[in-house]
Amino acid sequence: MASISSLSFSALGQSSDRKVSAPSTRSFASDSDSFRLRTNFSCDSFGVRTSNSACRMVIRCMSTATDVPAVSETKLNFLKAYKRPIPSIYNTVLQELIVQQHLMRYKRTYRYDAVFALGFVTVYDQLMEGYPSDEDREAIFQSYIKALNEDPDKYRDDAKKLEEWARAQNASSLVSFSSREGEVDGILKDIAERAGGKGSFSYSRFFAIGLFRLLELANASEPTILEQDMSR
Repeated sequence: MASISSLSFSALGQSSDRKVSAPSTRSFASDSDSFRLRTNFSCDSFGVRTSNSACRMVIRCMSTATDVPAVSETKLNFLKAYKRPIPSIYNTVLQELIVQQHLMRYKRTYRYDAVFALGFVTVYDQLMEGYPSDEDREAIFQSYIKALNEDPDKYRDDAKKLEEWARAQNASSLVSFSSREGEVDGILKDIAERAGGKGSFSYSRFFAIGLFRLLELANASEPTILEQDMSR
């Protein structure tokens, strides 16, 4: 797509998960009574004792991913934070959305960035546009993001910052951010470097929506506009 490649994000579509096998650490006791094995996979501990000798074998496996909460825990955190009833027409979509975002949030390659935040804020504000109370709408937003162990104020601030920047751009200036110095220009350069680097980059629908929102605000969402600008 011209809009994506022109923003130096051409490597985004090629980003994929790479399986990395972490080395296991094995420790063996020197005495004949015990044997211990530790790996980075979780399983139950158990012991075996023979009837004719005092020989004993104990295997213990510990997980390195114990800090990743379950989807049910994230949903429960949201319900605890916002206890007022939500109309079913909104609640059904919110519950599906938080499950999807939980999987994005705790993906191995995930790293928060302002474009992702802009994408989510755009989706949320459009979804909740007709909500009866502005105060409740913002309270739900706060509870939702906090349930994912992230900062809702940072989401709002970064989204606003990018929107204000994009409104001051056009197709030509938007695609030349890499040659300028500035707060938002620096944010976009950092994202472009990560996307085009050898490391993993977590591409998501919210990132794509945030990227398109930048183009939309700069009146550069039509591919023909960018193609004409790049051909100069």
